[in-house]
Amino acid sequence: MSKIAIIGATGRAGSQLLEEALRRGHSVTAIARNTAKIGERAGVVSKQLDVLDSEALIAAVADHDVVISAAHFATVPADKIIAPVKAAGVKRLLVVGGAGSLLLPDNSRVIDSDGFPEEYLAEATAGALFLDVLRNEQDLDWTFLSPSAEFVETERTGEFRVGKDHLLFDNTGRSWISFADYAIAMIDEVETPQFSRTRFTVGY
Repeated sequence: MSKIAIIGATGRAGSQLLEEALRRGHSVTAIARNTAKIGERAGVVSKQLDVLDSEALIAAVADHDVVISAAHFATVPADKIIAPVKAAGVKRLLVVGGAGSLLLPDNSRVIDSDGFPEEYLAEATAGALFLDVLRNEQDLDWTFLSPSAEFVETERTGEFRVGKDHLLFDNTGRSWISFADYAIAMIDEVETPQFSRTRFTVGY
């Protein structure tokens, strides 16, 4: 079993990653600005800190097998995650990505399409930049997992498809994945790495 540090462990994605990791018997360090909602749980060590405090983050993730970042891109730049993880001596970084940098059938980016929601533009742009930074990273064994266009709070089914750089659509033309099923794909990657130093995506 792995020792996993999850940055942003109380968010919608991070909390499902926490549940999935615990379900499989991993030990988890849950990192968040406010860890009160996590409570006392077997297999979990909570670390309450500001992720922008590099020294605190280095101390929190040291001695882990892998770090998963579910931090918001618009408020936490790539270097504020990558540099502390490297300084702590952790070799693997998995990142909860966004759909904006995925490609449409014509190979244009989702974020560049007409009608892309203005309210998601800052986060999506920062997410695409984070991916670009990772692609130039020489030391870390990284993986960037983009969800489908709709990231929703529905049930855990365990049934989904895996793609690479193109947005996935179901047979009705909808692009979507639940946080719970996304978490399955991420913890699968922790346990059995298949997408080292690259991005992949999941959807129904």
